[in-house]
Amino acid sequence: MLPVNLYGPGDNFDLESSHVIPALIRKCVDAIRRGDDQLVVWGDGSPTREFLYVDDAAEGILLAAEHYDDTAPVNIGSSFEISIKELAETIAKVTGFHGKLVWDTSKPNGQPRRKLDVSKAREAFGFTSTTSFEAGLETTIEWYRENYSV
Repeated sequence: MLPVNLYGPGDNFDLESSHVIPALIRKCVDAIRRGDDQLVVWGDGSPTREFLYVDDAAEGILLAAEHYDDTAPVNIGSSFEISIKELAETIAKVTGFHGKLVWDTSKPNGQPRRKLDVSKAREAFGFTSTTSFEAGLETTIEWYRENYSV
């Protein structure tokens, strides 16, 4: 089982070691708290990524454990691809950050694209993610605010 980039409640929100979604959530929420009018985001925003909500990942793993009896690896993902620019804008919107996003092009972009072919999971054991990206973000942001006293 090879899951795509996961996100959701309980993620790592440490700015030194987190991945892009929890880092952007924390940056936006902290910027709102401080009253900042801008937020710095790494790179130029052009790379694209696919993300999978953790509850959907758990469902995919369960389905595979129950119905997949093969040694070949299977990708699980959402089939939803988003640019880092669109991701940052969406997280800013959902958190309520209304300031300007400033792109620091001196920082790395990372791989230009990360997206998996998830057709085998659908065909082999009926997995399709069901959580919309924005709904997953809203739940993750709510969890962050509740657990980090924001």
